[in-house]
Amino acid sequence: MRYPELLICRHGETEWNVEGRFQGALDSPLTVHGRAQAENQRNILSQLTTIPDRVFSSPLKRVLDTAEIALRGREVDIKRDARLCEIDMGDWSGKRREDVLPRARILDDLANDPMALYRLKKTGEDFPALRGRCQDFLDDLPGPALVFTHGVTSRMLRAIVLGIADAHLGDLPGGQGVVYHLREGLQTRLE
Repeated sequence: MRYPELLICRHGETEWNVEGRFQGALDSPLTVHGRAQAENQRNILSQLTTIPDRVFSSPLKRVLDTAEIALRGREVDIKRDARLCEIDMGDWSGKRREDVLPRARILDDLANDPMALYRLKKTGEDFPALRGRCQDFLDDLPGPALVFTHGVTSRMLRAIVLGIADAHLGDLPGGQGVVYHLREGLQTRLE
């Protein structure tokens, strides 16, 4: 399936990112560095010749704050869409990675696949459920869009557009302060 042109941004660094905590549906404020990352997205977007009129954001504050910084000075209507929320971490929400798995196990798992921890949790949302709501969001898009979301959700949106299976989500790059441009089945990381 062909999808419209997309610009996808992840929220800037948060206090819980620094602490190594799972956020999921919970929220944590942007750090000073996170605000600088959103400002970098603003600089990237300002260099583009066109930006889609349709702007969507996860309703969580860390993402809305990022979008507001990145879009400062532009007259845009940011549509909040819960389908862009981060994967629900269930009973791991708010916990540090070290609180749920031994450090050696975390390092081994992440060395092979940065998405491995998300497959190990017993409660919350799994990848097929996340794929379903991301697919639903993409299917509803009437045209090009600028999307502000979260790390795992960004990967899933891009995986769908690029035709990548859930097992290979970890092969996609992440990153805060960057913009992913997707057009005609190709992805470009704008820095």
